[in-house]
Amino acid sequence: MWKVAPTGVAALVVSMTFGLSLHAQSTVKPEPSGGAASATRAGRKPKPATKPAGTFEAVAARAQAAREANDLENAIPLYEHAVTLNPTWTEGFWYLGTANYELDRYERGRDAFRRVTRLTPDNAQAWAFLGLCDFHLRNYEDALGSLIRARTLGLNPKEELAGVVRYHAAILLNRIEDYEKALDVLREFAREGNDGPRIIEAFGIATLRMPLLPPDVPGTKREMVMLAGRASYFAAARLLSASQKVFEELVSRYPETPNVHYAYGVFLTSEQPEKAIEQYKAELEISPRHPWAKMQLAFEYIRRGDWEAARPYAEQAVQEAPNVFVAHRALGQVLLETGDVEGAVREYEAGVKLAPESPSMRFALARAYRRAGRVADADREQKEFARLDRILRTQRSGEQSVGGIELDSPAGGAVTPQ
Repeated sequence: MWKVAPTGVAALVVSMTFGLSLHAQSTVKPEPSGGAASATRAGRKPKPATKPAGTFEAVAARAQAAREANDLENAIPLYEHAVTLNPTWTEGFWYLGTANYELDRYERGRDAFRRVTRLTPDNAQAWAFLGLCDFHLRNYEDALGSLIRARTLGLNPKEELAGVVRYHAAILLNRIEDYEKALDVLREFAREGNDGPRIIEAFGIATLRMPLLPPDVPGTKREMVMLAGRASYFAAARLLSASQKVFEELVSRYPETPNVHYAYGVFLTSEQPEKAIEQYKAELEISPRHPWAKMQLAFEYIRRGDWEAARPYAEQAVQEAPNVFVAHRALGQVLLETGDVEGAVREYEAGVKLAPESPSMRFALARAYRRAGRVADADREQKEFARLDRILRTQRSGEQSVGGIELDSPAGGAVTPQ
């Protein structure tokens, strides 16, 4: 896995967060050049750690000197002693965490970063390293929560750490089958022009909807994954002719593989809707219980005002994916437009319960309440829509959808895989 070196990040974060003037080191992890840390990596017994002694200030100074000399084996016990003398010394816990992370001691690093997040809960970098430690310990649910928290709090996009967090969040989202959010995260790499092999591979896993981490992808499927990844990467980068060419190759070479036709259909939705419908129906021939293909078909027929054609696909999508709010949105729109206002309210309320932060669901529910004569409820949902929509517009950078209508567009229409 892609691992960020904590040395330069550590110095930068301490100087920014704790108000200290420190010299930032290189963000590239240095090769061992001597000292206890390099002796450990070489398999030799490190020299005995310095016995901590003295006042907090003296121990802290010795810890910093050892760390600056890249003598992490001696720095760690000094920092451990210093934080027992001063349990609120956030800088000490930070460097204790980064030193252990540097030496691949992820459990001890995790414990230190936990203390940092308790002392400074808005420290995005500490949440990031906490998540990365848990990832290496295979505590994947905890890792994803911490990585998302780090992204929410905000990481400097110019720092290597932001890219590492983004990548690990995306592959963990793939693992839990949240492919739409994984693709949304990965599109940030495309906007930056980062088409490294790891990024393409992650795109491919999400595109083919495989609930796997990259090392778990069978070797026999790697070529297909990389082909799918390039197609989706080109689409995200708005290189549409290149994307279509690769998608056509993908469909030609792997016509019986689940999710291949679906992915191509999503790409075609905006510009070639008739061909998109063909691809969605081809997907259903291979995967009869594919709720996302059914949602896409429902929204395409909704966009055309063909409510009766949309109805069975929307109903089946809700039955097969009752925990996906977009399915309830599709069925709610069909019911509302065909006169079943109570049924529409019921579906929209279910969607809001599943996705309370979705502006599109609030907008739809406000519309249904107004149609039902529930003016106060409609006004409440309209205000909530306006608030959430402002937040979403502020956070969003670049174009979110590759084809079709965005998941959180109140306009309705086809849904994109994000």
